[in-house]
Amino acid sequence: MIVTAAALLLAAIVPHASASTPGTDVRLTQDTGAGYVSAYTLGTGQSYTDPTLQECSIAKGRQNEPAVAVDPRNTNVLIGSSNDYCGVYAPPGDPNLGLPLGPIWLGYYRSENSGASFVSSLVPGYPGDVSPFAPLAKIDTDGSGDPVVAWDAHGRVFMGSESDTDETLSNGDVWVATYVNSGGGTINDGKLYQGTVTVGQGSQARNLLGLFNDKTAIEADRTGGKFDGNVYFAWARFTGGKISNIYSSRSTDHGVTFSKPMNLTPRNGNLQDPEIAVTGNGDVYVTFDTFALNNGQPFGLYVAKSTDGGKTFSPPALITTYLPVNVQDVSTLGGSARDCGDLSSACQSGYTFFRQTTSLRATADQYDKTHEFVYLAYGATKPGTEVSTGTTFGVEAPGLGGQEGAYFVRYDGVSGARTTPALLSDQSRGNQVFPDISADGGVLHAMWWDSRNDPNYSPARPIGNDAAGNTVPSLDVYATRSINHGNTWDAATRVTDVMSNPNYEQFSNRTVPFAGDYLWVTSLGDFAFSVWTDWRNVVAGSDQRENGDDDADNADVVQCRVFNPSTGQWGPDTCPHAGGIDQNIYGDLSP
Repeated sequence: MIVTAAALLLAAIVPHASASTPGTDVRLTQDTGAGYVSAYTLGTGQSYTDPTLQECSIAKGRQNEPAVAVDPRNTNVLIGSSNDYCGVYAPPGDPNLGLPLGPIWLGYYRSENSGASFVSSLVPGYPGDVSPFAPLAKIDTDGSGDPVVAWDAHGRVFMGSESDTDETLSNGDVWVATYVNSGGGTINDGKLYQGTVTVGQGSQARNLLGLFNDKTAIEADRTGGKFDGNVYFAWARFTGGKISNIYSSRSTDHGVTFSKPMNLTPRNGNLQDPEIAVTGNGDVYVTFDTFALNNGQPFGLYVAKSTDGGKTFSPPALITTYLPVNVQDVSTLGGSARDCGDLSSACQSGYTFFRQTTSLRATADQYDKTHEFVYLAYGATKPGTEVSTGTTFGVEAPGLGGQEGAYFVRYDGVSGARTTPALLSDQSRGNQVFPDISADGGVLHAMWWDSRNDPNYSPARPIGNDAAGNTVPSLDVYATRSINHGNTWDAATRVTDVMSNPNYEQFSNRTVPFAGDYLWVTSLGDFAFSVWTDWRNVVAGSDQRENGDDDADNADVVQCRVFNPSTGQWGPDTCPHAGGIDQNIYGDLSP
């Protein structure tokens, strides 16, 4: 009998792991105080800094769409990431202060004590990076987003992203960066940057009218089987601003090169949110969802399967349908709006809210050699909760509200059977937004944003809004676990120590909120760690352009502007370091 290294690792770790319980929330983004450390310094011990890193160390900037992954060889080591805006603004005293000139980039946040603390860094290759690692980034980009993270079983961590080469154009190249062990035991896994390669290219065009790659996903084979070490990458490609399909690529040389992108859905369209799951036998499953009706194609979750290490895939199969979450309103300037705020971002309802849609997450337990289960979590409107909003605001459709729920489905890759979609936490009050799920090591862990404690909750209004459009702190993170493959789930536990207000207007020149499109949980056995976007550090204020907070929405942030009577225009916010845009990534141990 051959016992794989993965099986030995699991036997060594899982029986001795203690159940995770929420502790003190931990900040991953040290854009004040401890500051940002270069990847070159982290990996080699040699000193390096540059103006971007110096700005990141004092920025009090924005971060969202977090990712995190635990090292399967050592649960002390966690790598997190996010869309990191810390380098966007010039430092105090610079004549360009207030103008967004720097990059939005991929954060690299490292913990070597199981998430008790993190060191913040950036993945090399950002504009202004002249470190010895910069030439290893074989990418052409001015900014990046949609971070995803995965480990193999050999001390390598892979970080994927999509990017733009021109901030006025959208091309959405997709790329993967690799970090390896820097020497001296598993505590140094994923610490030394090896390089970044472009996996798929877009085309430069305004308004997404070219080839635009978006919504990345990544996974590595940790099974110890014949495809062990393979890295799989998937994304949604939008063509001409209309049709979108799911593409995938694989690396069989540990991220050094990737195969030519392959369209998994040539007969489908309007698809996004790909996720990659590898089962214990090395089979690869790419799941995705529908974001718009197309030629009779319903709102649903789909799966394509590979039994040859990602070389070829089966045609997509429908797993289940759902009632979508498609939060929307009508702009005061005309046309549909999926988020609302003030000034040019105002909507006819008068509400202020961040973007929310159905978002699929999926995974498999790579150490489970008995089952070929794929576990899916997604947000959807709960049937029977639909109400008329009486305004232009809607959750499922214009003027139609409803309660958002976090759902779970288990798909059997052998038989094609699937369980009936079930709520992870069936509550009569509150919305559940952007759930995520993790499975390695025999225990399922799920988490999501939850507004059950929102004092203004109504299925007819956005999260945190009262009938007059006033916003309040309204979002927590809740989590749960299952020890029987999702047949039953524990009672949900509140993870966040602080409920925060997701509706602060920090984007589009301080006119609209943005929370990102996903959260993340990572796990091995009973150990689990969740990360989320958080607003507890935001400094509220007034927007001088509105004569203060004239709409009384409590969503304005501190800012400094000067009116130019000769042009009739307000100038930029010249105090971006004052805390008004201090959106952060926090994390905690998770049930």
